Amino acid sequence: MANPALGLPAALDIDLEHIRAELTGIDLRIQREIRRWQLAGQDPADAFRGLYVADAEAEVLLGRPLGYSWGQTTTLEPDEVQAFSAALAEASRQVQLISETARQRGHILRLERLATAFGLNRFELDALLICLAPTLDLRYERLFGYLQDDVTRKRPTVNLVLNLLGPPGPERLLLLAHFAPEASLFTYHLLQRSAEPGQPLLAQTLTLDEAIVAWLLGDYQPHSDLGPHASLLQPQISSAEADALLAGHIQSNLAWADRAGERPLVVFYGPDRASQEATARLVAARLNRPLLHVDLAAAVKTDLSPHHVLRLALRDARLTGAVAYLSGWDVCLAAEGERREHTPAASLFAELCAHPDLAIVAGQAAWSASGVERDRHLFWLEFPVPAYSQRLALWQHFMGSSKEVERRGGEENHSTSRPTPHASLDISALAGQFLLTTAQIRDAVASAKDMAAQRGDLLQNRDLFVAARAHSNPNLGSLARKITPRYDWKDIILPADQLTLLREIIFTVRGRPQVLDEWGVGSKLASSQGVTVLFAGPPGTGKTMAAEVIAGELGLDLYKIDLSTVVSKYIGETEKNLERIFHEAASSNAILFFDEADAIFGKRSEVKDAHDRYANIEVSYLLQRMEAYDGVTILATNLRANLDEAFTRRLQFAVDFPFPEEADRLRIWQALFPPEVPHDPNLDFDLLARRFKLAGGSIRNVIINAAFLASADGGRVMMPHLLHGVRRELQKMGRLVGEDDLKLIVDRQ
Repeated sequence: MANPALGLPAALDIDLEHIRAELTGIDLRIQREIRRWQLAGQDPADAFRGLYVADAEAEVLLGRPLGYSWGQTTTLEPDEVQAFSAALAEASRQVQLISETARQRGHILRLERLATAFGLNRFELDALLICLAPTLDLRYERLFGYLQDDVTRKRPTVNLVLNLLGPPGPERLLLLAHFAPEASLFTYHLLQRSAEPGQPLLAQTLTLDEAIVAWLLGDYQPHSDLGPHASLLQPQISSAEADALLAGHIQSNLAWADRAGERPLVVFYGPDRASQEATARLVAARLNRPLLHVDLAAAVKTDLSPHHVLRLALRDARLTGAVAYLSGWDVCLAAEGERREHTPAASLFAELCAHPDLAIVAGQAAWSASGVERDRHLFWLEFPVPAYSQRLALWQHFMGSSKEVERRGGEENHSTSRPTPHASLDISALAGQFLLTTAQIRDAVASAKDMAAQRGDLLQNRDLFVAARAHSNPNLGSLARKITPRYDWKDIILPADQLTLLREIIFTVRGRPQVLDEWGVGSKLASSQGVTVLFAGPPGTGKTMAAEVIAGELGLDLYKIDLSTVVSKYIGETEKNLERIFHEAASSNAILFFDEADAIFGKRSEVKDAHDRYANIEVSYLLQRMEAYDGVTILATNLRANLDEAFTRRLQFAVDFPFPEEADRLRIWQALFPPEVPHDPNLDFDLLARRFKLAGGSIRNVIINAAFLASADGGRVMMPHLLHGVRRELQKMGRLVGEDDLKLIVDRQ
């Protein structure tokens, strides 16, 4: 296309025209080299040229000076030299004209951006153009085969590039420095060298990275080693509001993004990956620049080195002018000798510091920036699990309501477009009881909507709670036994004060967001958001049942810790096992239930030997770990006096489960006996409650045994069945049956 303005209607057109003009200069150099070969005596009609060496050619090769090609041994006529020089000058003028037109349009030519970004000089840019040519036009493959005297060599070698661009003689060898591994063309993987074992540098084939070719032609394609783990996101104003919500409190720490010329290295760390991604998009949008997101962890899993992946990612960020966002930075943290574990290798950190533009690295762990002399500032931004107010906003956002969902439910709420199905949903309970990340909340809402859609019904509270539990960390299931709550308030029989205490526990768990966050109590008066509870009482008095009632009321999972998998005879192993439990529980949103807790939370003793000292260390460690845990922990013990006093003093609640009196035993008999079981309507529960002092757990066992006896004896539960069950339960407990009781049992049988 030609005319005063070059007739170039679009940016892509002008980029292609610029490449074409640059390749015109390469064509002239190829033409000149072919002319020299012809003058030197090469016969283009020889079909076998390049497949053999003739006697005459061997003589010529012996007489050729060092550093000369076949064609450079001859001299062009002066008029030919002048014609080639004039044509090269015209091609250069056309390149300059296109470049000036692009600048007037405010457009940076892609080839010029490439040269500037990677500091390529004219020789290196021409070498890159020579390698680009056969990817755009296959005729160059035959031309290169001709000039390399080998029809099978269709791509340029280092020697051919020197023949086309360098002077003849030994000084051309100085240009080999441009093909060293640390040279710009290869440091940034713009060109690749292909060599057979033992092949000299001059004979090595050069190829241009396909990602560079695609980008020069107007499209970004990640390097094949990055594959699907890299994506280029253009700034979108439409998503800025949603990204601002997901970024949460971090927005107040983004002032540096608005300061001209500020190009720090920004470090995101913490568990909330979705919020990290949203913040990165928000930063790019504020700068009106694209965002290049590369998942380092996913790319490294394909057996690539972190250094290689990092270099490719930073290269593509330079190439596209994008803000580099490198997630999965944790794979770059490794131990180096005596250095701390969470420290990136010096070479990786140096590579990051050498990047001349803004870069964001994101991971879960905080790390130490050391081992490299640098003049770059690091900005640190933590992304913890969102606070209550942020979680509340996220639940509302992902549920699609344009107005705030009623916190406690029961009031009517409407969307601007249609009635919302969320009017009676208790969003505040979800936000308060489930410490979920942004992505977990998003996925939980999607799963809850799936459940409602499968039923063909509106979204219900139970859908959200089930989904929230499902999307919490499931790994605790490998360390503890999950208990499905089966009981509610009508099933548990306790004195009024104990029932009040259990309800106070629930009020405390639900009220944590308001008291600790909104009222500020957590900033000074409470060391954590954890709720610690002690259940103490004889076996069978309802401790496990009470834990199930609390879990069911709160909609949380209940995990019973199996002490046989925790306590170890080896020093330090018990602490490690408990640390694993607390670590997984921190993101599981579950209630931890330690039964027989005095086995590990027992009293500290006088130190008489090393075992006593380490046993006391275990208890001290557990005290500290319990205080730091933000979840709900219930400890159950049969003997409260066995627990360490310092430990019980730090518990928020202590509930004593007394042995049931006669009135309570009657209520237990009546509550536990299933009405569906066929039975004699005249079962005398009053007699059983009065004559036999049994706890709720024992009464449950009696009813179960009686039901099995009845299934083999008439199919109806009768008093003899219950009395026989009582006898077996007392025998199992090692308690004697009194003569009156025994006579009663015998008479009833």
